Amino acid sequence: MNDRVALFLPGASGRPWRWVSVRDGAVAARGEGLPAAEEDTDYVAVAPADAVTLHWAELPDRSSAQSAAAARLLVAEASIGPSDGLHVAVGREADRAERPIGVVARGQMATWLGDLAGAGIEPVAIIPAPMLLPRPDQGYVVGDLGDGERIYRGDMSGFVEEDGLTTLIVGDSPVAHLDREDLEASIATAVTDPPLDLRQGAFALRKPLAIDWQLVRRLVWLLVAIVSATLLITLVQIVRYNVSADTLEAKADTLARSGLPPGETINDASSQLSDRLARMRGGGAGFSQTAAAVAAAVGAVQGSEITGMTFDAQGKMRVSVTTQTQGQIKDLRDRIVAAGFAVDPGVFSGSGGKFQGAFTVSVR
Repeated sequence: MNDRVALFLPGASGRPWRWVSVRDGAVAARGEGLPAAEEDTDYVAVAPADAVTLHWAELPDRSSAQSAAAARLLVAEASIGPSDGLHVAVGREADRAERPIGVVARGQMATWLGDLAGAGIEPVAIIPAPMLLPRPDQGYVVGDLGDGERIYRGDMSGFVEEDGLTTLIVGDSPVAHLDREDLEASIATAVTDPPLDLRQGAFALRKPLAIDWQLVRRLVWLLVAIVSATLLITLVQIVRYNVSADTLEAKADTLARSGLPPGETINDASSQLSDRLARMRGGGAGFSQTAAAVAAAVGAVQGSEITGMTFDAQGKMRVSVTTQTQGQIKDLRDRIVAAGFAVDPGVFSGSGGKFQGAFTVSVR
């Protein structure tokens, strides 16, 4: 742990700067003036008792902002003047329900921090002088901080000695005077763990932004793991798709082989099956499509029927039909033509009240 130096800020009386060095929980050195700023040293400023007003109150144990807001309401009720120019800070003493509240002028806080910054010092905390003394179980304790500055600390009060006023406040309460050893031990404790730090809110210590390289490394490894997992999933999907495609291709080849004539030499089953289907279908539009068009036309013309049908390799179909009237011959031809075929009507003859003949249907 770094050494800590308590800097006693000069009050309105013009007292000089003083300092006390704390090491290993005890006062190690003391002196006057401003010490030279050192990197491995934490500086804690001690605000004069006459510049800070102390209160104690039970506050909700919530966030610091909520506690400070509740404290400002209490301070506003106890203040005579406007509270806009006051800075309010809330502390904590052990497990006590009552929490200390420090009230100081905003301008005074800015002046103290400006003076310290001019000396190259950034205090980690600012403690009101009465909070350096231990809290008594009863009555008051008194500590002499030097240069005639005597500080009183009660159970829920803290103030600097003033002629006449102190007697009225203390009254008949017991007063314990701290010797130098006890006072220094109390100062060392308060500086190490301040019960009330005025550096809150707008005057809070701004810590420099530090990069957590361990966290950065963890995030990088996490990103690598995510990318690797994504790539692995993609590769697995590609392999599955390829396997599925090979399986489907094998099934298609098996089906194609089953459609070829027994004993045929198989070189490309899919191509050979397509050729066979083309041969079976015939030329032109094929037998099935041509026959379907002719059958649809005959079915639509009442009294006509098909008596014969042949289909050659060139895709031409010769259809023998009978009709009841000559007009039905034309109706048949028109319907077949409308289906997209060319029709050669041939020769029809009438006998027994029916007309018989054949026409040839082909692709236009």
